[in-house]
Amino acid sequence: MPASSSLWLVVRWEGLEPSRLAAHGPQPCLSANSSTSANSRIIIIPTGLSRKRALSKRNVVTCIVVDAMGSDAYPVPDVAGAILAARQYHVEIILVGDETIVGPALAAGLPGVLPIRLVHAPEMLSMTDKGEDLTFKARHKQALNSMAVGMDLVKSGQADAFVTAGNTGAAMVTALLRLGRIRGVDRPAVAPIFPTATGSCVALDIGANPDCKPENLVQFAIMGSVYAKNVRGVSNPRVGLVSNGEEDGKGNELVKATAPLLKKSGLNYYGNVEGKDVIEGKVDVAVTDGFVGNVMLKTAEAVGKLILDEVRAAIKNGGPLAMLGGFLVRPALRKIKKLLDPSEQGAAILLGVNGLVLIGHGRSDAIAIKNAVRLASSAAESDVLGAIRTAIENNLKS
Repeated sequence: MPASSSLWLVVRWEGLEPSRLAAHGPQPCLSANSSTSANSRIIIIPTGLSRKRALSKRNVVTCIVVDAMGSDAYPVPDVAGAILAARQYHVEIILVGDETIVGPALAAGLPGVLPIRLVHAPEMLSMTDKGEDLTFKARHKQALNSMAVGMDLVKSGQADAFVTAGNTGAAMVTALLRLGRIRGVDRPAVAPIFPTATGSCVALDIGANPDCKPENLVQFAIMGSVYAKNVRGVSNPRVGLVSNGEEDGKGNELVKATAPLLKKSGLNYYGNVEGKDVIEGKVDVAVTDGFVGNVMLKTAEAVGKLILDEVRAAIKNGGPLAMLGGFLVRPALRKIKKLLDPSEQGAAILLGVNGLVLIGHGRSDAIAIKNAVRLASSAAESDVLGAIRTAIENNLKS
């Protein structure tokens, strides 16, 4: 791609003359790197043709940045998921990553006439980036890694949210340094959706803050409650404080000091909850420090996988009758698998930073990326960020 422009809308068409393509949007400029095949051509539209003009006939609601260098198997699942999301959820997608790697993957994905753009980011953050090296790469004004470039697009208002399946720690540090915190929030929290017996529950924090103070947990509760209401559609979210017992006075010193603050917070405070209460769906928001939350999340994921694996093994090794029974219960097992599959939610939102950032698992496939974009779009359209700012401001005044 030409080095003079870094932002492009990439489209594929089958056997169409450029004049006929005008019905889909502005007249394209064919790049020197485009294929000349009559049956399969790539066009690249420079963003000198404004986003508003280029997308005026498509009525695109939100613009989501996808880190094309994020997943363990990048860029294939990241790009494929972005294409699925653009096609299904009617959102504009900006892919960020090395154009020499991402470009061919995008072309191979046959995006059709979709609002997908590619921003060149020749570098990436990996699991090996830590400490001062990570801080430098995240902070540097002219950083060229995909996370920094993507979040800068959100900060500048060119996009509404950023989705990555990359290093969680790197994503959090980059978000803090490039987007900053919401005023009144001391620490951001990672908030995934827990499947429960009655639906789902927002759990936070699940790893960003192993050590917390009581006021941190109160901020988590406020942000989680707003998120559950605005994005999950819960009218009056019940907030529970994760502890080793339901009774008042149970828990470690952090829990004991946080409980009275939550009682007078104005939230719909349910009280202490054990892990089983969260799974049973007694609360809509489960608040804890990052150490307990991470252990709780990974234990729940492992137990769910163990149960499914054992059921499959029992059916496979149980003889003809077990195989027949397995065939009959297959629809039920598929439903359970879907309930426990992390890719159904796609990503966990990072609450507390001054921009929408969603972090998926490194093993994310295309479906997970697609669902992460869906969640990001819902968060943007519901203005959850503005609602959190207002709620935190009100808490500061009280």
